[in-house]
Amino acid sequence: MNGRKVINALFWAACIGCLAVVVVPTLWMLIEVIGRAVPVFHLSVLTENTRGNGGGLRNAIIGTAVLGLGVLLVGGTVSVLTGVYLSEFAGGRTQSILRGAYEVLAGVPSIVLGYVGYLALVVFFHWGFSLAAGVLTLSVLAIPYITKATESSLSQVPTSYREGAEALGLPIGWTLRKIVLKAAVPGIVTGMLVALALAIGETAPMLYTAGWSNSAPTGELTHSPIGYLTYPIWTFYNLPSKSARDLSYDAAFLLIVFVLLLILVGRLITWLSRRHSESN
Repeated sequence: MNGRKVINALFWAACIGCLAVVVVPTLWMLIEVIGRAVPVFHLSVLTENTRGNGGGLRNAIIGTAVLGLGVLLVGGTVSVLTGVYLSEFAGGRTQSILRGAYEVLAGVPSIVLGYVGYLALVVFFHWGFSLAAGVLTLSVLAIPYITKATESSLSQVPTSYREGAEALGLPIGWTLRKIVLKAAVPGIVTGMLVALALAIGETAPMLYTAGWSNSAPTGELTHSPIGYLTYPIWTFYNLPSKSARDLSYDAAFLLIVFVLLLILVGRLITWLSRRHSESN
């Protein structure tokens, strides 16, 4: 009994230690960023565009939101359709090849994707630094994560749902839309938001494809550099100007707020979908 108690204590100590390895650096980062950003934060950061190494971050905030929306529309659509195909229709060698392809894509460094995007979109197709180039590059980065989440969520839907619908003579498309996808919504949404948080936190791919602009997005897809929050974090932090460093702290703080909002939205959507399914 004493030996079992010792092993049990060691096991829980190891679990707590592993948890601390994850939680402590995260809390330290949050406290450090918030502690530096809050004292220098002012409302003009939200209402003014960046001017040189100072000003505000209005252009970067809008640009980040537009890039995120573009990733959801482009990458989310492609990923969900791919995940549905892999889970419901593909089989054998085709399924293995497609699954292996997106797993390999998930392991490609983001800076490599950015360089490929630069060569293909900015140079070869003559799009220049632009919104379209940035969105497509970030979408490629997000596709493996959303596809995996979609496929996994659909595979966890009980087979009895599909069998019951088939026994009632319901069309496959109707069953997929009204029954299977509804049950898988929480997992798909979670995968989308995790991939979106990873995408908007990238800097290297954006430097190669989106460039940087001190103005808010104009709506043009090509030849239109765009601002984003990770640029001032990476560029302004090491500058000697105090206003530039303060702006980098503010950008880091806003990016954390942006990610937290994504998490809250994901929780809300998951709660609403589960409540709706329970009421039905």
